[in-house]
Amino acid sequence: MLDERTKKILYAVIHSYINNPEPVGSRYVTKKYDFGVSSATIRNIMADLEELGFLTQPHTSAGRVPTDRGYRYFVDSILKEGYGHLDEDLATTFLSRLQNIRDDIDAYFAEVSALLSRMSNYMGIAQAPKPDVSTFKRIELIRYRGESIAAVLFTNEGLIKHRVIQVDPLFTQKDLNRLSDYLNKEYAGLSIDEVKSLLFKRLRFDKVVLDRLLDKAFKIYEQILSFSEGEIYMEGLLDVLTLPDFADISKIKQIYKAIKDKHIMLKIIDSISKTDGVQVIIGRENEFEELSRCSIVASTYGHSGKKMGVIALIGPTRMDYSKAISMVDFVSNCLTKTFSE
Repeated sequence: MLDERTKKILYAVIHSYINNPEPVGSRYVTKKYDFGVSSATIRNIMADLEELGFLTQPHTSAGRVPTDRGYRYFVDSILKEGYGHLDEDLATTFLSRLQNIRDDIDAYFAEVSALLSRMSNYMGIAQAPKPDVSTFKRIELIRYRGESIAAVLFTNEGLIKHRVIQVDPLFTQKDLNRLSDYLNKEYAGLSIDEVKSLLFKRLRFDKVVLDRLLDKAFKIYEQILSFSEGEIYMEGLLDVLTLPDFADISKIKQIYKAIKDKHIMLKIIDSISKTDGVQVIIGRENEFEELSRCSIVASTYGHSGKKMGVIALIGPTRMDYSKAISMVDFVSNCLTKTFSE
């Protein structure tokens, strides 16, 4: 535990470094903040904080910068004592931009990630509802052109997913109507995962008696339902990598590769999806070395007690945690409310 004065000086260094990524000296803290003590006293306290592992000194003659442990102490106090509300203008902007695309899942979550990035200047991530909590309502199959059809999936959560897929040219619109009617009649009300599982079991059971047309029908079903996975939408990666925190080109390449690696992102999101409330992963707390210079602020959203997906911000460890936490909390609550209506 830190005494109150030491805690305030630690927070002063952190706030100063967040605003300007330059090592913070005792003279700067003395001038910027009125602690009622001398520069020498502040310097001694900063030295104590360095010994405790909350600050570090990049160079002997330089000021000090926060460590992951210092940020963790700071973030824990924010989460414990409260972090306020998102700026009203930002909240209004967010809600108004999403109002007209509520039913298009691709457009909706692409815009969520874009708005998160735009409002924070960090990388925004939004995971669409996972198939195990998305409830199948109906499917429509429409002959498009050539060997293509447009498949439109509706869920009970009010989301629409669409894609163009390739099919055998022998399929007529009448055949497609029969395929969609079968799915709509047999599987409405089940989760997407359950629909896929039941179809797969039936395919294995009936494989020896399936005629060629029916076999192709099941392949169409597989394509239709595969796009309902909890896709991840990301926006703002290049903006984050242009921050002064990532001046080292080799580090940029590592971070870029890690974030673009879908398996890494899915593993991070999967671990977050098992938690409640806003979660903050700071620097080396992340299990992936490539992201050791980044922090992640994330939260789940859902309805009826079910976690549907994750939204997150990724930025440097020098991120504005108060703003990032407020933003992620606001957006996750908005999504939860939307899917509960």
